[in-house]
Amino acid sequence: MHSGLELTLLLLGCAVLGVVAFRMLHLPPMLGYLAVGVLIGPHALALADDSPATHSLAEFGVVFLMFSIGLEFSLAQLKSMRRIVFGLGLAQVVLTIVAAMAFGLFISWWAPRLHVSWQAAFALGGALAMSSTAIVVKMLTERLELESEHGRRIIGILLFQDLAVVPLLILIPSLAKPAEELVVTLGWALLKAAFVLALLLKFGQKLMRFWFTVVAKRRSQELFMLNLLLVTLGLAWVTEQAGLSLALGAFVAGMLISETQYKHQVEEDIKPFRDVLLGLFFITVGMLLNLQLVLEQWWVVLALVIFPVLLKFAIIALLAKAFGSSDGVAMRTGLALAQAGEFGFVLLNLASGSKLIDPFLIQLVLASMVLSMLAAPFMIANMDKIVMKVASNEWMMQSLQLTQLASRTMKTQKHVIIAGFGRSGQSLATLLSDEKLPWYALDLDPERVQEAQSAGANVSYGDAARRESLIAAGINRASALVITFADTRQALKVLHLVHELAPNLAVIVRSHDDSDLDVLKGAGATEVVPEALESSLMLASHALVTMGVPLRRVVHRVQTARDERYASLRGYFHGAGDVSDDLEHTYVRLHSVTLRDGAPAIGRRLGELGLEDVEAEVTTLRRNGRSLEGDPETVLLAGDVLVLRGAGEAVSRAESRLV
Repeated sequence: MHSGLELTLLLLGCAVLGVVAFRMLHLPPMLGYLAVGVLIGPHALALADDSPATHSLAEFGVVFLMFSIGLEFSLAQLKSMRRIVFGLGLAQVVLTIVAAMAFGLFISWWAPRLHVSWQAAFALGGALAMSSTAIVVKMLTERLELESEHGRRIIGILLFQDLAVVPLLILIPSLAKPAEELVVTLGWALLKAAFVLALLLKFGQKLMRFWFTVVAKRRSQELFMLNLLLVTLGLAWVTEQAGLSLALGAFVAGMLISETQYKHQVEEDIKPFRDVLLGLFFITVGMLLNLQLVLEQWWVVLALVIFPVLLKFAIIALLAKAFGSSDGVAMRTGLALAQAGEFGFVLLNLASGSKLIDPFLIQLVLASMVLSMLAAPFMIANMDKIVMKVASNEWMMQSLQLTQLASRTMKTQKHVIIAGFGRSGQSLATLLSDEKLPWYALDLDPERVQEAQSAGANVSYGDAARRESLIAAGINRASALVITFADTRQALKVLHLVHELAPNLAVIVRSHDDSDLDVLKGAGATEVVPEALESSLMLASHALVTMGVPLRRVVHRVQTARDERYASLRGYFHGAGDVSDDLEHTYVRLHSVTLRDGAPAIGRRLGELGLEDVEAEVTTLRRNGRSLEGDPETVLLAGDVLVLRGAGEAVSRAESRLV
């Protein structure tokens, strides 16, 4: 039996190692937590036991997860997507639960020894109806498909699944009561939930806004954080005292705060607590898994992976088709949501604690859910290939889109292809139109494309990272291509295709900052426009004009910086939050080095140090409060301050030569 500190250190240490390993494999951290739990649990290496302390930490993880869901609860979003959320999403959850209950009845009839009560089947159906928001949203974001037709349907269904957890958290514990008490228990639970929710929602919103304003006016980050924890855990305690779950109170707390002006601040403050405690929850879920039993019953586990995934895929795809989706969109929606999800573990854990489901069956279902989530990233990554092979009309639909695109651009010559028709793309299109220059845009948001086409804009649904779309857009006749989305990975795909199809075409690329400037230039970009540096130039130019510097000189300075490819602006003094740990060595940075007494560089000429050999340079030399030119013949003295510029590793090597 470990002490509280030993248990915490063990869980944290293993969690760090597990997440690092899964990050290296480009897999979601959640799967790393599950794998860690399996390995250190009582059924494997037995490094940690299934103690009440572990469960308490895990329960707090669920509390903060539900708080985050409540915080993201938006009536406006639900209203705009109500047909998908309350139509497609509701139908998916209900049909999955009904299918699970029907299968449970069939098993009980076919093999009475494996009897599954309808209550257990309901709980299992609720768990299996959930999909992984963390995995799916991450994959769709990376693939730039959140705003696609299937992306909107997927998000709508996920939204309803999150909402469906709230009544399921109330229903599942009530199902454990004796049959004769079930109706009374359910009615009483729902009555209490309705009363508590009505009370909190009626009076809570005004009180929450007033109280958070009082706290925020004290201008103390520590007080704001303490108040946030108090409100979250306090409302969770209130619902628990009412005989409901902690998670329900946390959901209500998040929902109340989401209507205040402090929502975004709260999101940032709560994120570390949520992520750490939720990770511990997934570790405890993994600890429940009995590997020996799974290996002995591998064929049953395999069946429980394949059958629910296929069933859920079929239900979602058929429902999406019934709601007006094409075959391709329906299949992509089904493939993305066929796996199990985070809330499935929450509900399964709840059913296990309520003794609704046999522990043997819990083990098998738990293993199948983990395996389905491990398979999810690969299913989503390859869903286009799967759809192309299975959906007979998908090729025809895409061919029709490309044919329409090609017919619209057939007569266009020397036009500009705009990849991405968001705000930047539309601003560019307006300026090109003002100059009577032809352009054509490609975008992956069907709603935006439809609205823009209705307004007469030259835009079509298409992915600039696909060879066929670029050919249909007339890349061989175009005068330039402008990539308006700041996504280096996607931009590199487009540049690779341009290099093959039209190697002499001018390509202008937008990027967030200068970190990928050289990579994009090396891949063939004619010009790279880093947002951070351009905004710096604009700020500086306005400041100089305000201070009385002649406009002509300001324009000249700005143009010089651009002509030098931002060389004079590249690099800056880094703070703790500026650079992610895995990219630090690639960033151009500035770093000040003071020569203390005894430093090896003292008494030597600057040119003798060979800093150019390590790809670093001295931009400024300060001595006695004055800036010097930093000539190679300058002899360095004690107290000199040298400002180095270069990549992270280069600066470190240069510093070692100086001090």
